[in-house]
Amino acid sequence: MLDCAQTAALLRSWDKILVMSHASPDGDTLGSASALLRGLVSLGKQVRFFCADPVPEKFQYLFAGIPLGDFAPDHVMTVDVADKRLLGEAPPEYLARVELAIDHHGTHVPFSQERWVDAHAAAAVELIYALLVELGVELAPAVADCLYTGLTTDTGCFRYRSVTPRTHRIAADLLERGARGADINRAMFESKSRGQVEAERLAMDSLRFSSNGLVALVKIPLDIYGKTGASESDLDGIASLPREIQGVVLGVTLKEKEGKVKVSLRANPPADASVLCARFGGGGHQGAAGCSLEGATLEEAQAALEQACQAYLQELNLL
Repeated sequence: MLDCAQTAALLRSWDKILVMSHASPDGDTLGSASALLRGLVSLGKQVRFFCADPVPEKFQYLFAGIPLGDFAPDHVMTVDVADKRLLGEAPPEYLARVELAIDHHGTHVPFSQERWVDAHAAAAVELIYALLVELGVELAPAVADCLYTGLTTDTGCFRYRSVTPRTHRIAADLLERGARGADINRAMFESKSRGQVEAERLAMDSLRFSSNGLVALVKIPLDIYGKTGASESDLDGIASLPREIQGVVLGVTLKEKEGKVKVSLRANPPADASVLCARFGGGGHQGAAGCSLEGATLEEAQAALEQACQAYLQELNLL
C-alpha cells in the first residue's frame, strides 16, 4: 500500500498516462480524474482518459480545455474504482495492466500493481487534492472546480456522515482558490429538466414499504427514459429519496438495465449499506452502496432485496 508521497513519486516518473473512471460515472470519479489530468498536464505529462460510459452532460465542464492525447499509454491507473468489475466494458489491454489505483472505499478489492486507498476520506477527490499539493501543482480555479464537484456530490452537499473536518477544510481552500461552489451546488442539486421531474414522479409512484416501514423501495423500469425524455444519469439522485422518509432505515432503488437490475442502497444508522450489498457481490460505504443482480427482473430483484433487508434488520434487532 502506497501513501501520498510514494504515489506522487510514482507519477513523477511516469508519462503517457491513461486515467480511468468507473462505469456509470459520478461526480467523484469524474472530478478526481479531471483534476488529476489537469495536474499532470501542468507537469508536462501526456494524458488520456477512459470511461466505459459517456460523461453525463452536467459533468462535461470538468474536462473542458484538457488536452487529451491519442496514444498507446505507457501507464494505466484508476480513480475512485473499488473493484475491477466497476470499470465496465473497458478494453482488455487496459484491464490487464492497471498499475495504480487511488480509492477511498473500505470495500476496495485489490486489482492493481500498486494502490493508495484511504477509507477515511469522504471522497476520492480528497486524496487527489492531497496528491496535487504533494506534486506542487497550482490549484487553479479549473482544478478547484473539479475537486469541489467530487467533494460535494459524494457527500450529498456535505450532509453525509462521511464528512470530516478535513472535508470542510479542503472545501474552504478550494473556494478560496476560485471554485464556483454556489454554481456547482445549484447545478448538482437544485436544477432539473422537466423530463427528469416527470421520471422521478413515475419512479416514486412505485414506492413500496416493507419490514414495518423500515425499508422503502422504488423501481425504475427501462422504458421510463423513453416515456419522459430523461437520461439515465438524470435519475442518479433518486437513490437518496427513499432514505429521506422518516422512519426508514434502508432505502432501495432498483434500476432496470439490459439483462440485469442495478441496486442502489442507502442506509441510516445503525445499518451499513456496504454490508448488505456485499452479500450480492457489491460494495460501497456505510451510508451508500450498490450491487447488480444479473439476469433478474425488477420483480425478482424486489423480492430478493426485501427479503435480504428483512433478514439484515433482524440481525440488527430492529425487527
